[in-house]
Amino acid sequence: MDVVAWLRGLGLEQYAPAFRDNDVDGEVLPELTADDLISIGVTSVGHRRKLLAAIAALRAEPTRDLAQPAVSARSTPVSPLTSDAERRQLTVMFCDLVGSTALSARLDPEDLREVYGAYHRCCDDLITEAGGFVAKYMGDGVLAYFGYPQAHEHDAEHAVRAGLALVEAAPRLTTAAGVPLQVRVGIATGLVVVGDLIGAGAAQEQAVVGETPNLAARCKLWPNRMRLSSPQVRAGCSATSLNTAILARSR
Repeated sequence: MDVVAWLRGLGLEQYAPAFRDNDVDGEVLPELTADDLISIGVTSVGHRRKLLAAIAALRAEPTRDLAQPAVSARSTPVSPLTSDAERRQLTVMFCDLVGSTALSARLDPEDLREVYGAYHRCCDDLITEAGGFVAKYMGDGVLAYFGYPQAHEHDAEHAVRAGLALVEAAPRLTTAAGVPLQVRVGIATGLVVVGDLIGAGAAQEQAVVGETPNLAARCKLWPNRMRLSSPQVRAGCSATSLNTAILARSR
């Protein structure tokens, strides 16, 4: 199988060098996982989901019993939990736009798309630069992990610094909104179980189970503010980062 041609057919030929450098051939391709794609440099969530859906189709094609009727989209089974899940300490960040409902009512969908695009790019750049991993975009919401898939010594502090950078950067974005964007950021650290694959096809993703994601989501209280939910976050941060965070909350 020509992997380069396969990537070209998906409109993702820019990853051909990465696949070649990591010895991904036609035999290895159907076995790639989300973690494999991350490790070879596919950082875009959209591109990764497109690749995973195409890989799932590759795996299904040679094994489907032609005597059986094709399964409709409505009856696509949900993938069972994998055995690759692991227990680990994780820092979770939730970030969303303030007033997104009002924006969607006021702006043309194309203009709203441009606003979300600028905001998502800003989040991706700052979170990735701080060593985090953007796990999911949910409209105006962004879910990011610090400590998965790669752990670093100061993940909690990196998350705090990324949150502060987002609070500072969002109002400076030039968008069709016509007003400065405001964000809310919540951060929590704790033990989770991470790595189970849930969903199917392009909707497949790795689940994070535990109280930590819920705590981070509930911390998003104030416009242009960041809230730290747990003592573990504070324990993982330097005094300078915490003082800066306190100032960001009190401005």
